[in-house]
Amino acid sequence: MKNLRNLSIFAYLFLIALIPVRTEAMPPPSPAGGNYLALDGVDDHAILDFETFGIPLPKGTDEFTFEAWIYLTTPPDTDTHALVLSQQVRMYIWNHGPNVGLRLMSAAHLHPLRGVAFGMREPFSFSPNQWHHVAFQAEAGQRVLIINDVVRISRGGTTLADDLSDARHPQDFTIGGFGEKIASDWHGGHFWGHFSGYIDEVRISTVARYNTANKRNFTPRKKFENDAKTVALWHFDEPSGTREFSDTSGNAYHLMGKNGAKTDGEFAAVEAQGKLTTIWGRLKR
Repeated sequence: MKNLRNLSIFAYLFLIALIPVRTEAMPPPSPAGGNYLALDGVDDHAILDFETFGIPLPKGTDEFTFEAWIYLTTPPDTDTHALVLSQQVRMYIWNHGPNVGLRLMSAAHLHPLRGVAFGMREPFSFSPNQWHHVAFQAEAGQRVLIINDVVRISRGGTTLADDLSDARHPQDFTIGGFGEKIASDWHGGHFWGHFSGYIDEVRISTVARYNTANKRNFTPRKKFENDAKTVALWHFDEPSGTREFSDTSGNAYHLMGKNGAKTDGEFAAVEAQGKLTTIWGRLKR
């Protein structure tokens, strides 16, 4: 009987090896739960076509928040800014080299046509291979960049431009890049490139969401919610492999995945577990 049981265990372990499983590294579950947007960092991205959707925030907007959960897997080269999102506002990762590290940067096209950019200062360095909540907001003569519970405040008004015709890059709203490397007109010798990793819970709002007077407890503990101040909200909770992403704000800013951008997050192990249970039950009989 003992030999038979040992033989059954050996057969069980052998069958485990035969079941296909995902071999690529997977991130921890999104802090918001559900699926997320997966980006390979080569050329895939999600897009709102400018000719169809225009710009989400109207002329004269001087209070807003752009935010997301992001998980960077491969840092960009030192000559490339990895775009998290871009249009009237840009958020991107800039590799400052081994002595400084990765920085989350934010930028805005202002009215009249000019630009402003700022990022986290030392000693804060952006860490890959973990989830971060990031937010860029403006109100009452100040700009605020938030990573998790770390805050940087910059003084100055931020009235967004509605004319991006001189931006020297596509005017579409994009998440993850432009589909190609484009020379940057903000920092000489650099390129706008692609984000490699995972992005979840992207929300655009016409209000400054976070009270910086508290200087703590900024990190959300649940999914972003839709309200009257929400312009667009993408949860990316469509089934894995989906390449169209619904805007849950009710404003129909539905994103399209390009060059392979798709939802991910459902583990193949869930399917394999059911098979193994069946196999083990048969062995025990």
